[in-house]
Amino acid sequence: MTKLQHEEPRILGPLPGPRSARWLKRDERVSSPSYTRMYPLVVKRARGAMIEDMDGNRFLDFTAGIAVTNVGHSHPQVVAAIRRQAGRLIHMSGTDFYYASQIKLAERLAAIAPGPEPKRVFFTNSGAESNEAALKLARRHTGRNRVISFLGAFHGRTYGAMSLSGSKPIQRWGFSPLVPDIHHARYGDLESVRSLLNTVCPPDELAAIFVEPIQGEGGYIVPPQDFLAGLRGICNEHGALLVFDEVQCGMGRTGRMFAADHWGIAADIVCLAKGLANGLPLGAIIAPVSVMDWPPGSHASTFGGNPVACAASLATIALLEREYLANARERGEQLKNGLQALADRDPFIREVRGLGLMIGVEVQDPDGRVHPGLRDRVIQLAFHRGFLLLPCGPSTIRFCPPLCLTTRQVEIGLDRFTEAMALAEEETHNVGRHLNDLAQRV
Repeated sequence: MTKLQHEEPRILGPLPGPRSARWLKRDERVSSPSYTRMYPLVVKRARGAMIEDMDGNRFLDFTAGIAVTNVGHSHPQVVAAIRRQAGRLIHMSGTDFYYASQIKLAERLAAIAPGPEPKRVFFTNSGAESNEAALKLARRHTGRNRVISFLGAFHGRTYGAMSLSGSKPIQRWGFSPLVPDIHHARYGDLESVRSLLNTVCPPDELAAIFVEPIQGEGGYIVPPQDFLAGLRGICNEHGALLVFDEVQCGMGRTGRMFAADHWGIAADIVCLAKGLANGLPLGAIIAPVSVMDWPPGSHASTFGGNPVACAASLATIALLEREYLANARERGEQLKNGLQALADRDPFIREVRGLGLMIGVEVQDPDGRVHPGLRDRVIQLAFHRGFLLLPCGPSTIRFCPPLCLTTRQVEIGLDRFTEAMALAEEETHNVGRHLNDLAQRV
């Protein structure tokens, strides 16, 4: 097998190829229809920021498995850590027993988490589980029941996390009743929060405010400069906890270990997952000792803090600190500048926003309205040119590549994206002309 070290995408024929098409047919027979596959990519292997499908087509990946493989697919140092740990111990539930990799990772996370007070860590398997754990801890610690979250937020699909979310109707449709006493304010709007406290959410019943320092699924939204500090002040005023969901924006994604570091604000509980173990299922919540005060048996997880996942996480954090945080800032600036240069001359791009390698490009129609159809077409055209992207929000294309991205790969990504945008816009113009012709004939 040849090494997957190339930077250039390579498409050998129509997509999907014959081998991939056979796998797609098998998948269709047995997989849940709830999965949201954007395009027919069947992955065979991946390395760094490159992916190869079952037919030998090669793609430049600007998705990182939905912002998960932050130090790159199959990074050799992470792989080596996984192999070493798997040869010693694969499982011994950390809620009932002790093992070194979980203790070492808890020590590391407690050391790097913002805030002066000593921390404790609870391990989960996913971002949804982390938010569920944070919701339980917040209610138990404060003895209060109400929670404020935000429109556009995404915290996961289990019941507590889904109830906190305010992203898309399909994520709630058919699943009521949800967890009660969760109120939603407008993201980035402190007056919207205060309005809830003055109307339907009594402040002395408020347990916590849950917020993404940068909204992910909601559209890669960067809040106003005073927003997180304002939330910190509101929580301090009313004795509530501030919970940062750093599942997507944390672990180096924005060029800082935690996205909230850009504003210098410390939360009472931090929720992590995704990039924490670079592809292995691992999440965590981190809180000061004074907050994580629940007794034995009040919360647990059989697989959370799995020894192999913890070993992968320790290797990932070391790589981030040594190399990839700086690279995320440098390549993020290069990518954002290139996208902004395109936006300056392309009326179909409404806005380029983000920090580090968490960048969103929002597209619009000629009348300035959000245009999800154009967004989705751009992503499809990019795929057929060997460039992987994902959507978020009503009409935003998200750029969340592995943080090992090279200068050349940014250039290639910008070229492929520019080409896909031009083709999609030309299709839009042709449809518009066709409709005008029909209207005139009528």
